[in-house]
Amino acid sequence: MKILHTSDWHIGKRLMGRERLDEQAAVLDEIARVCEAEAVELVLIAGDIFDTYTPSAEAEELFFSKIKAIAGEERAVLIISGNHDDGVRLSAVSPLSERQGVYIVGNARGALSTGQAGRRIFPVRSGKGYAVFQNGSGERAFISMLPYPNEARFKEEKSDLSYIERMKGWIAEGESGNDERLPSIFLAHIFVLGGKASDGEREIDLGGARALPVEALPKSDYIALGHLHKKQRMGGGNCYYSGSPLQYSFDESADKGVKVFDLTKEGVQNLKDIPLSAGKKLVRLQAESVQTAIDLLQAYKDYLVEMTLVLTAPLCSQEAQALAANPSLVSLLTEIRSENELEFQSRKGLSDSELFDSFYKAGFSAEPKAELKELFLSTLAEIDDGGAL
Repeated sequence: MKILHTSDWHIGKRLMGRERLDEQAAVLDEIARVCEAEAVELVLIAGDIFDTYTPSAEAEELFFSKIKAIAGEERAVLIISGNHDDGVRLSAVSPLSERQGVYIVGNARGALSTGQAGRRIFPVRSGKGYAVFQNGSGERAFISMLPYPNEARFKEEKSDLSYIERMKGWIAEGESGNDERLPSIFLAHIFVLGGKASDGEREIDLGGARALPVEALPKSDYIALGHLHKKQRMGGGNCYYSGSPLQYSFDESADKGVKVFDLTKEGVQNLKDIPLSAGKKLVRLQAESVQTAIDLLQAYKDYLVEMTLVLTAPLCSQEAQALAANPSLVSLLTEIRSENELEFQSRKGLSDSELFDSFYKAGFSAEPKAELKELFLSTLAEIDDGGAL
């Protein structure tokens, strides 16, 4: 059975206020093309379909149109909810989506509807937290599922057990359905201890209290993880975070993709990364002058840029406008460089003009511009006269 693993679509997510729905649409179209080119039969999406519990109408419309295209006419898609998803809301469309071959599992981990539904691959057996899918050749795959265990779920199941013990119990509950000892996959949206998070991820438990050690994961042929945006392998087996299909923070690599493999009676075969190229790439740049920054922004006009600008004087309004005119600039960080060592100097008795000169030189190692100094002194005079009150 040919299977594709992806996760963390975060439809509706913005980058510092910048809309990215067009990029998300493009990369989901690319995943649909991969499914066709690779003759994928089953698509696994390991959570975080949306970026918020209440996605916009535009984000939902995008999801419904693209998931239908990914499912195609014969393919099956299995989705679990992530920490950014409302599992109840996401799975509410199941009575309709299952007719399109799209199966959604929320926090309740309810059984899927079984039966062919006019498709070559479909679930033939399902229970709490698991399903068995069968393709047109009669090949079967067992999949146990662990959507993100949110706080509401923990409160519903009152227990004195630790986080890890409760997680192990849920995993065991799903794994118990594999009484035929079929080739198996564990599909989960969790934080595995040792995983590398990126700057843009929220609610990641880096302290370890909500981290699951690799040893606690089931002995499945393939473990399909979601939650972390950097694609990475965990442990020594076939245990992977597929990563997000787009860069969602500047510290993420542009190396994005999906996992595709064959699941056979002998286990996982022909495992490969298929790169994704849609969407703008994110890059961090640094410049020593405004003109150099503008030149770099022009050179990277097809990127989304975080620029660090090293200054020896404050930006004037014309310089700020020239930088802002570049649509590729998403974030501007300034760094003041001073060669002077700080030392205590008494400023008692200095005039306002002399105080301003001293303050400016301490920060920028240069004399202030005359017009800037004049503006400061005139503003100060208005305040003293009560004109600004």
